[in-house]
Amino acid sequence: MSMCSLLTQVEESGPCRNRQGQLPYGIRKNQLDSQPTMHCQQNLTASLLSLLVGVCALSAMRDARAWGDEGHKIIALIAYGRLSEPARHKVDALLADDEDTLTPADFASRATWADRYRDSDRNGSKTRYLSTRQWHFVDINLDDLIAKPDLDTPCHGFPKLPQNVLASNGPAGDCVVTKIEQFQQELQRSASPAERLLALKFLMHFVGDLHQPLHAAEHNHDKGGNEVLVLFGRHHVAQDKLNLHAYWDTQLVSMLGKDPNAVAQSLILDMKSSDAQRWEQGTPQDWAKDTFAVAKAKAYDLARMEHRSATVKRKREDGSPMLMPVDVTVLDGQYANDMLLVAREQLQKAGVRLATVLEGAL
Repeated sequence: MSMCSLLTQVEESGPCRNRQGQLPYGIRKNQLDSQPTMHCQQNLTASLLSLLVGVCALSAMRDARAWGDEGHKIIALIAYGRLSEPARHKVDALLADDEDTLTPADFASRATWADRYRDSDRNGSKTRYLSTRQWHFVDINLDDLIAKPDLDTPCHGFPKLPQNVLASNGPAGDCVVTKIEQFQQELQRSASPAERLLALKFLMHFVGDLHQPLHAAEHNHDKGGNEVLVLFGRHHVAQDKLNLHAYWDTQLVSMLGKDPNAVAQSLILDMKSSDAQRWEQGTPQDWAKDTFAVAKAKAYDLARMEHRSATVKRKREDGSPMLMPVDVTVLDGQYANDMLLVAREQLQKAGVRLATVLEGAL
């Protein structure tokens, strides 16, 4: 049963402090009254209720917007600044003929287009939604007992496009790695200006998606962290209603700053040329494995976090009530600080590699 099946009640148990006697990240000492344990349990119960209700919309489907609009714009701006003058002119010429109104026409905004396209008929015919939603991620399983990450299974063996089938009309089950390879070839070789434009806009987005750690891994079939409930921050739980995937999609990026241009410039200035040269190497499959390693070692490094037990009341298919225990992870300040550094580097890698893909195809 899905985590979000008809949630009606949340009960939180356990003391408020962690094993070291510290308050969870986001709970201030002066918020506790003369009955700290009761007060803490009540506050966290309310927070968990708000979180669990809000997370339903996020975890029901495995298609949250990787990095959010801001992250994709940052990646695009880094990439655009690294393009050679001839490649930049070709990109500008392709986008100049684009009359699509799903996003503004500038390069950075077009990097968000694939999300807008996917969601444009989500509440209607679902044609675009169902045919492209799986193109945004590759769920490499953390739990496979093999020496190397398995790309073949989530990418279905990297099937070739049927003859005379355009990448934009390709199989709905393709993974993000397959789509990057297909659209890269089309941008380089297609005789159709319209298809080359689509290839460019999909690439501008999918290379960014590939570098969001939770778009390249899953653990215990959690849909890339969509089903991992989290608590964090001082006053943001009830408002943001985040799971781990959404935390990585938007929260970490928002901590970098509100202006994508300023953040991109900062990341460019902080980037070592030796790192950029190293990141340019490899293929989309190599990059997927690299992102998977980051997810495994960093994003999913939750064992040291405080975990709280909660109980949610749901309904079975026959309508009868049931209580379902869930685990809620408290993301502390150290996790936020550590993962912020990881997110910065992933955005840098994505920008460098997007420029590499476009340069090679143009």
